[in-house]
Amino acid sequence: MAVIETRIAPTSDAFAANREAMLALLARTGALEERARRASAAAGPRFHERGQLLPRERIGLLLDPGAPFLELCALSGYLMDSPDPEKSVPGSGVIAGIGFVSGVRCMISASDSGIDAGALQPMGLEKQLRVQELALENRLPFIQLVESAGANLLRYRVEHFIHGGQIFRNLARLSAAGLPVVTVTHGSSTAGGAYQTGLSDYIVMVRGRTRAFLAGPPLLKAATGEIASEEDLGGAEMHTTVSGLGDYLAEDDRDALRLAREIVSALDWDRDAPSGEREFAPPLYPADDLLGIMPADLKRPVDMREVIARIVDGSNFLAFGEAYGPATVCGHAAIEGHSVGIITNNGPLDPAGANKATHFIQACCQSQTPILYLNNTTGFMVGRAYEEAGMIKHGSKMIQAVTSATVPQITLYCGASYGAGNYGMCGRGFHPRFCFSWPNARTAVMGAEQAAETMAIVARAGAARRGKEADEAQIAAMKAQITELFESQMDVFTTSARLLDDGVIDPRDTRAVLAETLAICREAARRQTVPMQFSVARP
Repeated sequence: MAVIETRIAPTSDAFAANREAMLALLARTGALEERARRASAAAGPRFHERGQLLPRERIGLLLDPGAPFLELCALSGYLMDSPDPEKSVPGSGVIAGIGFVSGVRCMISASDSGIDAGALQPMGLEKQLRVQELALENRLPFIQLVESAGANLLRYRVEHFIHGGQIFRNLARLSAAGLPVVTVTHGSSTAGGAYQTGLSDYIVMVRGRTRAFLAGPPLLKAATGEIASEEDLGGAEMHTTVSGLGDYLAEDDRDALRLAREIVSALDWDRDAPSGEREFAPPLYPADDLLGIMPADLKRPVDMREVIARIVDGSNFLAFGEAYGPATVCGHAAIEGHSVGIITNNGPLDPAGANKATHFIQACCQSQTPILYLNNTTGFMVGRAYEEAGMIKHGSKMIQAVTSATVPQITLYCGASYGAGNYGMCGRGFHPRFCFSWPNARTAVMGAEQAAETMAIVARAGAARRGKEADEAQIAAMKAQITELFESQMDVFTTSARLLDDGVIDPRDTRAVLAETLAICREAARRQTVPMQFSVARP
């Protein structure tokens, strides 16, 4: 493979400006993530007085010390719980991620019960469904740390109740696919949420703290007139000695997490070393350069080979069809020893570039090589010459190839991802295995200025057809409104809040994140030969 020779100037004013802009966005992202951690940690005194651990303390004890943990969807629900940017707490009431437990890579989902007693926040349902989907697709054991006040009845919506059933359906699907579901019920698991516990293969309950019932004492009295205490109705001792719902009785949170680790340890499951222990050559250039490569103004061109050179082993890249459709960059590389095909953009997608990308996707599928899409495109080319050259036909072929790919596809939004270019570059609507964003990324049907100007042209044409003069003041106001509308929905703080990616990552962490996801995909592929199993029947 050829080594990519860098041409950037880290001492230039442009590089420094790009770096400062990226650092400012990273600071904003970090502040929001820290806000969620602080909001949960504020309940610490209350938790510790009860002899309980905070949700993140639980996760810390569950995970293998020193092993990587890939947190997912940390900004979900931002500005959807409160429209005030200073008050909104992201995370949707759920902490989720992929990490090692007793040497086994697992999906972990924990109720963030330090915030509103673990009640589901807006987007909480969608976040839980996404992490279940990732566990199923990547064949990961699923560990739940449950303590939730359930849904907020003051915000009841019938569609949430109906769609919420998918959480329980997915738990059954995970178990049936031979993926163990291990649940530690640290606190309340009430009403429909009781099935979150009940649909598990292994259930750990905590003496004096676990509560699992279809109707709590208030609802029970309202529905039947019966009076019962929480402990008698659904406590850990009752469920582990009478109902048979619980399999293990723990003395406290720490003991429960010890039991969960022992359960995973006892599973007949492949135990793979973290990807960092594979042999590989590091990139020739520092990851810190990634802060200054992407221009703050996404209309300015950038050579995405500079990004590739800082994330692949030895900065080695075997370009595919380099002279044909050169604005679309395709080629082979490795990331921490994991082979990968890379597709990225040094400009809009043209007919030749789309045709080349289609061929490359098919070749990767033939060799079972995962594909990484580094999004930085304003879309497919438009204009008479491009229409005559078959832009629609070749673009459709590329979209068909992305849709039909038989290998894991990973998408990273590095810059712009506009129009049908988002589709051709495996945007979230095309179900990439994993999808991440850099904090400067912007996603939209088109740029805000283009959208505003398009509508201005339509308005002027409409006035001309009516034989009237266009009202330029009205058009200017409309353009400003459209620009604001688009700008307010393009950035990662909006898209990630709506789970249009799996998280916003620091560009400097790109190589590590991609290495983890590629390792997960490799392990999942190896387990595809495992025969389908049925879920464990409850006694």
